[in-house]
Formats: sequence, structure tokens, C-alpha cells
Amino acid sequence: MTSACGCEPSAPMAREEEHTPWWRDRAILLPVASGVSLLVGLILEWFVPNAGMIALVLFWASLLLGASQFVPGALKGLFTRGKLGIGLLMTISATGAVLLGFIEEAAALAFLYSIAEALEDKAMDKARSGLRSLLALIPSTATIISHGVTRSVAVEELVPGDVLRLAAGERLATDGIIRSGHSSLDVSAITGESIPVEVGPGDAVLAGSINTTGALEVEATAGGTDNSLTTVVALVEQAQHDKGQRARIADRLARPLVPGVLILAILVAVIGSWLGDPGVWIERALVVLVAASPCALAISVPVTVVSAIGAASKFGVVIKSGAAFEHLGGIRHLALDKTGTLTRNRPTVVDVLTTGGATRADVLGWAAALEAHSTHPLAAAITAATPQAPAAQQVDEAAGQGITGLIDGAQIAVGSPRWLSPGPLAGQVEDLEKQGMTVVVIHRDGQPVGAIGVRDELRPEVPEVIRTLTDEGFGVTMLTGDNSRTAAALARETGITDVRAELRPEDKATAVAGLGTRGPVAMIGDGINDAPALARADIGIAMGAKGSDAAIESADVAFTGDDLRLIPRALRHARRGRAIINQNIVLSLAIIIVLLPLAITGVLGLAAVVLVHEVAEVIVIANGLRAARTQHLDLKPVEATTVTADEDAYGRSRVS
Repeated sequence: MTSACGCEPSAPMAREEEHTPWWRDRAILLPVASGVSLLVGLILEWFVPNAGMIALVLFWASLLLGASQFVPGALKGLFTRGKLGIGLLMTISATGAVLLGFIEEAAALAFLYSIAEALEDKAMDKARSGLRSLLALIPSTATIISHGVTRSVAVEELVPGDVLRLAAGERLATDGIIRSGHSSLDVSAITGESIPVEVGPGDAVLAGSINTTGALEVEATAGGTDNSLTTVVALVEQAQHDKGQRARIADRLARPLVPGVLILAILVAVIGSWLGDPGVWIERALVVLVAASPCALAISVPVTVVSAIGAASKFGVVIKSGAAFEHLGGIRHLALDKTGTLTRNRPTVVDVLTTGGATRADVLGWAAALEAHSTHPLAAAITAATPQAPAAQQVDEAAGQGITGLIDGAQIAVGSPRWLSPGPLAGQVEDLEKQGMTVVVIHRDGQPVGAIGVRDELRPEVPEVIRTLTDEGFGVTMLTGDNSRTAAALARETGITDVRAELRPEDKATAVAGLGTRGPVAMIGDGINDAPALARADIGIAMGAKGSDAAIESADVAFTGDDLRLIPRALRHARRGRAIINQNIVLSLAIIIVLLPLAITGVLGLAAVVLVHEVAEVIVIANGLRAARTQHLDLKPVEATTVTADEDAYGRSRVS
């Protein structure tokens, strides 16, 4: 798939990169070879007489092997994009050491920087699944009706105005408006709404929706390659491209440091040569280049990141890059998807209403007996609530309305309140709907006898997580494609006050962009409809255990489990790691500030400057390794809400 910058989103996907073991990975082997050459050279120089020439050759080999991993990229970045990064400053420092004849020190600089970068890259070398799951939602062909004749055409040939025939179980190829037929559409992959929506003539429908029951005729309002779903792909790719441009902390510091050091070295050489011995001052200028080498900075940040990312993976948080880890530590606001993130994405029976002498068991049994013959997702929730249901005969399902049948000689009907009158239960049914439930009404011999409320329930740990995040100063917003009533009801249970409902994927991305004006924002989701928002956020967090491939690909962080208590733990871990990085940066810059005047005045020569850098590297590496420590957190299962039923004076049965 090409980028969103003018290329067709339906272009073939790039092949997934295969995982390469470290012993076959050139990016690891070359720095390792550099280190081995340096070590052998040092051993020969220290312990073997007359081995100076062999040691020198090994030092040169170490230098070239290490430098090959960052010098070409640093120079290419400088000449093609004008990029002044940490790699360029390391290149300049190593060059200064070579010009002074200190090949051993230059080799040490090259090895240490190349191995640190290689280890960080390896730590984040995760195979990504790509965005093919997005386009996989669009079928390759569609059935259109032309002059009374049906024929199959390639999706790419669809144009606005074509009339598509959509059978039960088929996926819609493009956006459109229903011209005839009634049905229920599963739009969870597109909008995130957990329960299928009933549709009929005049209703707008989106590409990728699944027709669950009756046949539909849909007039296309968009082409096969330019619809709401391909727009999602373009949004994700553009956001990923924009996010890929953000720089690491070390590179941001290097931007002013590189030209500043070069100007200082030139001034030392020129002014010193004018006032004294040119040879002495040119040598001091070269020592200044080495003194300004951010060795401790270049090494300590990757070490800290590798340590922290490795520790995070042990408690179920996979962080894809060093930049993602650094940004995760600065998050101030979280946007959470509802379906599948805050909720289980598994509709269940929540409440049962009864009237006319019927009991809760009667109502659930009659409904389950009929729903056992239905493919509607609500049917699974009702049948699960009643494992032993009576037998039903002459069952007939009306697409998008309900289902009827005979049970013990009585005519039973189960369907939407828009199809079956709730009768005396109307007020209570309305209350259930205000609580975000989808309600089905049950009739027996034409009279209402009960109603069942079904809802996608919250994960039990959600209120605790929201409370913790709020107490720690994070802003929290719910984003969902579900209807406003359901979203508001669930938000009240969680303690979230900022709710945005009925959002399409592009709307979620826009909302995340707006939240970003308050500070760095993280988006947490699990579905394909969340992909643009995950990519657009400063940090995207995917619920990796059951999340879609597109969501995981779009995110910077993925949870291997689905316990939301990982969120505050991951944020604390990243903040601590970011604090350690900042400590190392301050120490590294302080060393440079102290060394520069000593190098300029000749108090310290190159050997002393390199020694100070190496001592500093040991200190910051040891500090960086502290990021590997994590506080033990036993995520014991949260006590789930128990299901009981009590009938009140009005015959209403509550499921709690």
C-alpha cells in the first residue's frame, strides 16, 4: 500500500518483513564485530609485545565496522534533508580523533554508539501486520442490478448510482443508500457500535458493513475505490507519515549542538592561530570536537529505552519504538474507545421486564426458544441467558423486525419495540433504552408479556482505572461510534464526564487532534474504526490481545492482555523512564560544558577528554539500567458483577 500522498490506497500491500534472528542480522553483527576487533586490539596492545601494527589494523577495522552503521545515514540526512542529528555529531567527533592520530579512541566511539543504536533497534523490531485488514473489509466483487439483470463486477468498476444487491451474510462494497428491503447491519468494524443497527429504505449505509439477515438493494453513493473505508486507510497512512517525522530527544538536542560545536572549533583554530602557534591551536580545535562529543547522551538514552521497553514487555506492554516510549512518558490526556476497550464487546442480558402474570423464566425461555433459530447477534445474548429453552415450531423471521413461532400451542413474537408494542411496559422500556440498552419485546398470543434489555457491559476494572487516572492528573475522554444514549449511560458508570458519541473513524481522528491542543494525548482502542485516531494521536495504544490487525499496526503501543489496569501502570513506567532519560541528558550536557573550556585552554588533552567521557558513559549506563526495574503489580481478576433476579411488586425482574 502506498502512502496517502496522492497514491491509490488500494495499491498492493507491501510484504510483511520476516523476523530475522540476531545472529543473521547485519545490523547486530557489524557492531558486534566492531566490538570484538576493538577488544582483541586492546588485548594485543596491552599484553603482546611488538603487536602494535596488528592492533592498529584491528582498531581501524573496529572503527570502519562501527562507523558503517551510522556515518552513511548521518551524511545522507545532512546533504539531502539538512538534518543535524546525534549521529552527525558522533561522526564529527570520531573524525577529530582520527585527525589527531587517536584511532583507538575513534574506534571506541564508533563501537559504543553503533552497538547502542543496534540494541535499541533490535528491541523494537516487531513484525507489523500491515493495514491489509482494512482493505480486506471490501469484497473484491459486488453484485449489481442493471436493467433488471444481475451481474457480478469488480469493486474497482463501481460508480455512484449503481444499484447493488446485498444478500444476508455479505459485506457492502461501497457507501450507499438503501432503496428496498429491511435488515440489520453489523457495523462494529466501521463505527464501533457493538449491536447491529436496523436499516430500511432511505437509510445511509457504509462500506464494510455486514448484512446479517434479509436481502437489500443499495444505491451506491461512492465509487469502489473512493469510499469511507478507503478514506480510513488514507487517514491512517498520512498520520503515520506525519508521526514518523517527530525527532528523538537526543536528535532535538543535536540540532543546535552540531553547528554550535563546529563554529566553536573553527573560532578556536582561527583566533588561536592568529594569536599563537597554529599547530597547537588546530590540535586544540580538534580536541574541542571530541570534548563536545555527546557519547554519554548517545549511549545512555538507547540503554535506558531498551531497559524500559524490555521491562514493559514483561508485564504485557509492547512499545514499538524509542520515540514512542519517550512520548508515552509525557502523555497528559487519554481518549478511550468504548466498544471492546471500555466494554467487553459481548452483549449480555442486563434486565428483564415482565407483565401479565409471566415470570422472568417464562419471558427468557420463550425469547430464547425463538432466538435459537436466528443469526442476529442479540440472539446469542438471549440464548446464553437461558441454556434450557422450550422447543419452538413454525418459526419465521422478518428481516430487521423480529421473529415469530409456536411454543406449547401459543403464538410467540419477539422483536423491536418499533415492531411490537410494549403495552403497559412502555415507560420501563423507555427507561432501559435511556440506560443504553437495546430492548426486545415479547408477545404471547398478541399481548405483551415482557421485555429484555441487552447491553455490552463495562469491563469490571474500568471505574477503578478511570478513578486512578483522574487522581493522577490525566484528562479522560470517551470516543465512540455508538449512539449518544448508550455512550452517556456507560460514561456515568465509569465516571467519565467528557463523552463524544456517534463518531465515524475520521471523526475520532479529528476529535483526537482537538484534544491534542490540551497537551500530548494517547488514544486507546482495539478496532479497525479506531485506526485513524490511533495513528493521529501522539501515542496510540492498541488492545493487542483481541484487537484488529489494523489497530495494532496503527498504534505505537500494544497490550498483550486486555486488563485496562495496564494503562496507569504503563504510564507510570514511561514517566519514570523519561525522568531517567532527562537525568542522563543533564549529566551528559554538564560534562560537555565542563570539558569544553578545559580543552580550549589546553588543561586536558585528547586522552584525558576520552577518559572523562568513558567514565561518564559508565555512570549514565548504570543509571539507565534502573529503568529495567518495575514495581510488582498483581493484576488479580476484578470481582465481576453477579447476576441475580428479583421480581418487584409490578412483576419486573431485575438482572444485576
